[in-house]
Amino acid sequence: MGGFFQDMISFLPVLMKGIQLTIIVTVGSIIFSTVLGLVWAIMRLSSSRALSWTSATIVNLLRAIPILVQLFYIYFVMPELGLALTALQAAIIGLGIAYSSYQAEDFRAGIEAVDHGQTEAAQSIGMSRSLMMRRVILPQAVRIILPSYGNTMIMMLKDSSLASTITVAELSLQGKLLASSTFKNTAVFTTVALLYLVMCLPLMGLSRWLEKRMGRRR
Repeated sequence: MGGFFQDMISFLPVLMKGIQLTIIVTVGSIIFSTVLGLVWAIMRLSSSRALSWTSATIVNLLRAIPILVQLFYIYFVMPELGLALTALQAAIIGLGIAYSSYQAEDFRAGIEAVDHGQTEAAQSIGMSRSLMMRRVILPQAVRIILPSYGNTMIMMLKDSSLASTITVAELSLQGKLLASSTFKNTAVFTTVALLYLVMCLPLMGLSRWLEKRMGRRR
């Protein structure tokens, strides 16, 4: 048993290199999917039928195609169309686009859950739609979507392992390479699993902290 733990400790320097890329992919795709998801949600709720239909079509299309296929399309197909991306760029953009569809549905549900009286009150004092969204609707919608947003962040951290399929040397790929060279599968993948757990715990804590903090402000 002592040798098992010694192996786990000796693997950490190599796996730490993978953790850096895992964090970069996760943070980059969370930011990209949040911005894009908000755009889809606002388009979906627009009074323009063309914008609403376009957003609904894009979101449904993205939700129907597996994330892995979207990654392959961006990394392998886009260069044939004249847009070549590095593996890291393709991973961030691919995961960001894929998860923007889920973020869009969460944002839309959150915005629609805000009491309609709030909208009428804002309109009655002459607020423009953009000002009403920034000052009245979105701050209240954020409180509603926080639990699902926290779950999405954790899912994106775990799904960052899909980036390994397009050669991004994140944590799971580093673990696979290490296991192939040492044949110590149990020690390697136990360490990898524990490292994912260690990275998920702060996200869970941040999500709970934000929920409590935002709840006190109601």
